[in-house]
Amino acid sequence: MTTIASPVSLLTVETIQSVIDAMPMQGRIMLRLILLQYFDVTDEEILYIVADRPDPRCVAGTKPTNTTMTKESIKVVTERRDQYRRQVRLKRERTWLQCDSLRRLAQLREAFADRASTLLTERFSVSADALDALRASARTVLPKPAIRLLDQRWDADEITAPDYQQQRLSIEFQTQLRMAEKYRKRLDLADRERQSAISAPLQDHEIGHVWGIPASSLAARKVKYLAHYLHALQATLQISAAPSATTPLDLWKETFVVLAEQRIERSPSTYDGLEKTESALIDKLTAMVWGNLAEEVEVKFWTSLVFGASSNAMHSEITRNLFGLHRLTTILNDMDRSPEIVDEELLKRTAPIPKLEAGALEAPAEPPVKELSEMQAQILNSMRGEDASGRASDKW
Repeated sequence: MTTIASPVSLLTVETIQSVIDAMPMQGRIMLRLILLQYFDVTDEEILYIVADRPDPRCVAGTKPTNTTMTKESIKVVTERRDQYRRQVRLKRERTWLQCDSLRRLAQLREAFADRASTLLTERFSVSADALDALRASARTVLPKPAIRLLDQRWDADEITAPDYQQQRLSIEFQTQLRMAEKYRKRLDLADRERQSAISAPLQDHEIGHVWGIPASSLAARKVKYLAHYLHALQATLQISAAPSATTPLDLWKETFVVLAEQRIERSPSTYDGLEKTESALIDKLTAMVWGNLAEEVEVKFWTSLVFGASSNAMHSEITRNLFGLHRLTTILNDMDRSPEIVDEELLKRTAPIPKLEAGALEAPAEPPVKELSEMQAQILNSMRGEDASGRASDKW
């Protein structure tokens, strides 16, 4: 059977860059603003934008007496460029980290489930049919009631330690399977969001906010220079065409596809208050990676990790960063997932709680933890600090 090789596209990042660089200043600025998540607007181009903007005194009906650009006007344009650049690039990085983390978490849960099935087969002689039955019912089983009933039987001496661990390991096997499926479903949704993010140009109102020109002028320039870019790109590709390569039918769509393949630069991040303390956040991330986090807690934690939607997260739009996802990636990279370590963790997790021998003295009870009063809690919260903006940030 003959295999037909797929044609190679001629479009590259270098070709796109060269076509944009060859455009007139106004067109170059327009394309770089539209593609702001991939290209930078230079300081020279910012000076052009400042000089090109209509004077607000003319718009207000007052004749200007001085048309020279000021440091304040340059600062305003620069800050707006930085604002939208950070916003679109953080979203691109966040969706990529989200997909990468979910893919690896799903693989981890599947690896844990595989080792649990191996332990059930080799150590507890569970048949293949029984494993298939456990696998089929994994989606509908309720682990908490099953574990509670198993613990009650263990406390009442109705079950031996090996039988307890076998049944507890069976529940863990089903839990890992269910979590793997949940992560795969989340990955599908996250991948759709990522595809939408990497192919999204800067919107007209955002470009207008940076450039400060009327909507009619902006629309006319956008149509003019998009056509200019596509015609120039088409001509460049036809000149360098090779027999084994093809020109994409939709050059604008292919532009985003090619640019999205570039390496994503990691943004700087600092602890942003998630889970109140950094050590608590790291502990929770570690428990999530090892599959020790309760499912109802994991759902809320993942949402706060990705979107900053938790009431425990105290940050504003300016200070928003990807600290949690960065730390999750680090923990996933450093994790020892060898079969021996996974087996040890599963056996430790599913072992019954040892019982006191007859006649053994119980350890003295620890003194109860004293709860904070309302005034003490208020003082502690004020010491932690609050969001300076006084409002919740929008999702990006």
